[in-house]
Amino acid sequence: MLFLLEEDKKRVLNLLKTAKGQVEGIIRMVEEDRYCVDISKQILSAQALLKKANLMTIDQHIRHCVQEAFKKGNGEEKINEVIELIDKYAK
Repeated sequence: MLFLLEEDKKRVLNLLKTAKGQVEGIIRMVEEDRYCVDISKQILSAQALLKKANLMTIDQHIRHCVQEAFKKGNGEEKINEVIELIDKYAK
């Protein structure tokens, strides 16, 4: 269940679309045999956008989905989901 607020949804979509554009640009750079360091910098930039979009999504999940689950008495399940996310994020 997605609970992104409309404003946050727009921000996440903007970040993802920007990252998509960057990835498409990176693909062109590789196809054109561009300088490796320039490609790497662009990859890092795209990763940063994806990381920010992911953190915004997790933030909204905690603020809405987890909070709602606690109100309904099944918060433990949502806590486990967040712990799994943190575990994947930390690797």
